Amino acid sequence: MKKYNHIQTLFFAGIILFFSACKKDYGNLNGPTVEAYQNNATAAELNNLVSGIESGMRNSIAFYLDDVGTIGREVYRFSPSEPRYVTDLLGANDAELSGSNFYIATPWASRYRVIKNCNVLIDAANSTTLITDAQKKGYIGFAKTIKAHQLLMNLNLTYSNGIRVDVADPDNLGPVVDYDAGLAAILSLLDDAKTDLAGADVQFPLAGFSAFGDAAGLLKFNRALAARVDIYEAKWSDALTALNESFFDLNGDFYTGVNDVFGTGSGDQLNPAFIPQNQNGEVRVAHPSFARDIAANDDRINKTSLRNSTASIPAGLSSNRDVWVYTSSTAPIPVIRNEELILIYAEANIQLNKFSEAIKALNVIRSKHGLGNYGGAQTQAALIEEMLYERRYSLYFEGHRWIDMRRYNKLDELPIDRTGDDVWTEFPLPVTE
Repeated sequence: MKKYNHIQTLFFAGIILFFSACKKDYGNLNGPTVEAYQNNATAAELNNLVSGIESGMRNSIAFYLDDVGTIGREVYRFSPSEPRYVTDLLGANDAELSGSNFYIATPWASRYRVIKNCNVLIDAANSTTLITDAQKKGYIGFAKTIKAHQLLMNLNLTYSNGIRVDVADPDNLGPVVDYDAGLAAILSLLDDAKTDLAGADVQFPLAGFSAFGDAAGLLKFNRALAARVDIYEAKWSDALTALNESFFDLNGDFYTGVNDVFGTGSGDQLNPAFIPQNQNGEVRVAHPSFARDIAANDDRINKTSLRNSTASIPAGLSSNRDVWVYTSSTAPIPVIRNEELILIYAEANIQLNKFSEAIKALNVIRSKHGLGNYGGAQTQAALIEEMLYERRYSLYFEGHRWIDMRRYNKLDELPIDRTGDDVWTEFPLPVTE
């Protein structure tokens, strides 16, 4: 792999106080100051902050998915106006990843805007006297949980280059911490939120949370995210404990979970990862290995669709399949869902040498996607390969493949598209002017 120059530049995204990019109508948040929300905020004002946090979570999500999907060789993003999708992200012609380019600066800043808003909500809820203590815990537990999720998304991008966890004071930002410290801080934040939510009264409305919009549901969502972090930290027993406190259901609907949601209403936002089938020009197509490597009769082939004509670009890339995961402009994008939790359950059991339990979970996935029961070797190495296959196709273009292959030191197994291309390990920290 090519190496890039490590950029030691401080990133001041934390100074952005409010969400200029959010689309929902939740009041004028450009005029008010942080102090205004710390001065006995009403429930309605706190609810506006919650709505802004939810709306902000959707911003730049397509950039994140294209980043991890392209480097993870899930997709190609062909854009006549933006060649860096197929140069920088694929390492073509000695290209290097730059901390000043849109593919890191844009999603990174969007996540820190949400984190800032979470910090504002925590401070506002703590300082008001107009709601009960249990209601305060609801706002704070929600904010800490979302903050942890947003930090994890940025850490997924920069990996060993780390993240800045402490951005509560824009004039006194905390240090950039490394990957392990970042994961530990994220898990600690989720655990703090768990304590808050255990005694919470949630009265605020939430979109995209379905059955998980009350205190008990938010707690299950929190534990689902904790299980994800636990496997990143290789805390296999802890992952199983977190799953038991989440909405994990071995026999449940795969799509039960929490989503970023979109709509066509005035002031709402459309799914930015949706591109219609058979377009020319701006397209997102499946990496050719997606269809090449899939098992016969696996219905997850339908996450892509055959094009009327092959899409290609002069840079030497082509594909005859569109990405068809998000099939409309209002399709939700999962934050976390039950199918991932089942796969986390399988992975943790594999790592704990509980092979029969792992195979039971893998067979749940296989049977619902048109495959027979697992018949391979019952060894840890063989079952890890099977688990990674199931994660690859079940969680296709949901933001996992590159991270999974990195976790298992298998980035060198991802296909190289052209002579001289690279598979990057991480992004540099962003540069801000």
